Amino acid sequence: MGSLFRPKMPALPPVQPAPEPPSSEISAEEKEAIAKEQAAVERKRRGRKSTILTSPLGIQEDEDSKLETLLGK
Repeated sequence: MGSLFRPKMPALPPVQPAPEPPSSEISAEEKEAIAKEQAAVERKRRGRKSTILTSPLGIQEDEDSKLETLLGK
């Protein structure tokens, strides 16, 4: 009985084709600029963390280098 009082569904419009993707060709200048930006991001990411010489296990230096730091020894 419910089908008698429901309106009919209109037909769906036809599907349009997908637009063409943009060209993926990048000039050498753009590649170089992207590489420079990525290198700068990596340098900034390392930051101060790379200068810390300790870890949860202690100092990460060789014993030989520790002894030679005293004025000529």
